[in-house]
Amino acid sequence: MIDAIRTRRRSVAEGPSPGGGGSTVPIDFQRLERLRRLARLMDTRWRIPFTRIPVGLDGIASLVPVAGDTATAIVSAYIIMEAARFDLPKVLVARMVFNVLLDWAGGSVPVLGTVFDIAFKANRMNLNLLHEHLEKRLAAAARR
Repeated sequence: MIDAIRTRRRSVAEGPSPGGGGSTVPIDFQRLERLRRLARLMDTRWRIPFTRIPVGLDGIASLVPVAGDTATAIVSAYIIMEAARFDLPKVLVARMVFNVLLDWAGGSVPVLGTVFDIAFKANRMNLNLLHEHLEKRLAAAARR
């Protein structure tokens, strides 16, 4: 899975820069890299000892029901706001918001919420959605 993410990131970074076209916004690769690092920190930064299960601050903070999940949801909202600056369609932003709300609601349940937060990686999913959109944008620009 990590190789797929790296490959996806590499293909976006090596793609042609979009030019011309009315609503096409140039891709800020530094912002994209910051979002990738933040999403990794939130969802998959460490591994649970003696397992291959990744955990990030989101899973750790969920040990404090509601408050921990609310704090990480604020960080996730920041990721969405920064991603939206790539001129994403509203339906894609809405899907990202839904992922974060689901993560917050599921993670707020005591005990089971921690397991849910470790399993459900909303920030990784949102970053993958962003990458897919940018890849499609670059492919469309390359066809012109």
